[in-house]
Amino acid sequence: MHYPRYVRYSLLLDVSWEDPLVKLATLRHSDGALAPAVVLGEDVVDLTIAAPDLPRTMRALLAAGPQALERAAGAAATGARIPLARAALAAPVPDPQKFLAVGLNYADHVAESGAQTPDFPTVFAKASSCVNGPYDDVHLPRISDKLDYEGELGFVIGTRCRHVPRERAHEVIAGYLIVDDFTVRDIQHRTGQWTLGKSFDTHGVIGPWIVTGDELGDPHHLTIRTTVNGETRQSSNTANLIFGCFAQVEIISGVCTLEPGDVIATGTPGGVGAASGRMLAAGDVVRVEVDGIGTIENRIVPEPAAGEAVPSAVVAA
Repeated sequence: MHYPRYVRYSLLLDVSWEDPLVKLATLRHSDGALAPAVVLGEDVVDLTIAAPDLPRTMRALLAAGPQALERAAGAAATGARIPLARAALAAPVPDPQKFLAVGLNYADHVAESGAQTPDFPTVFAKASSCVNGPYDDVHLPRISDKLDYEGELGFVIGTRCRHVPRERAHEVIAGYLIVDDFTVRDIQHRTGQWTLGKSFDTHGVIGPWIVTGDELGDPHHLTIRTTVNGETRQSSNTANLIFGCFAQVEIISGVCTLEPGDVIATGTPGGVGAASGRMLAAGDVVRVEVDGIGTIENRIVPEPAAGEAVPSAVVAA
């Protein structure tokens, strides 16, 4: 099959997401509107105000390329700032075209699952409708009490691409974020396909922002921790990934075209609730930290009744 020039490997020479140093976020305003933003220390700058000529969604901003990101960074440096403590952060990419994840990608998680170490990654899809913000509530489903956490490193694609060799993969990654791949275990294991058990509404938490590769450094030497109500449940390092970020780009892009804003979760380490029989309950607070990126934290709440409004945080006036 012939692919247009802009998705072929040859054009990767012209597009790189290695510069500049930026943290990209999405703000949620009091009227529910979303806005791309730049995080500067303990402040955040709304790009729809600081640079109204730039694309007004994260996917569109990423698709506009590194030059648009440079303009965003420049505008943010002089734009009006909102303290992060007063800002509501939505998922950095609220509507990824693809939300993919890798299962059984840490040796200790493979061991606790009773599986064999894979020689090819287990890649599955999470429905994009499950995407949730970094500090938003997560629903305990009405149809199951087998809700589990999976703290992970994730990354976001910045360049439309296909057949990317792993040594060039860093050029198509816009940046990195944290993922909690919440999973409903009984639904997951009812069939050989994991999609339904991984795709409940609110169960794809990503955030708190996208950290560019130059700012983060090597993504394969990051400490990752998950706590439930302050108790450490998972503690590992991304050095223990069986298939690293760049290998994942190579393998997945060999199958399908990756688009700006696509999210890939790299896998969870050992310590999931299913291994100890400690599933999540309403009122539990799950926190995932990845060094160099930050923290996401979500409270488990009963799934609202049909038609019941789901409250969300807003940007303070």
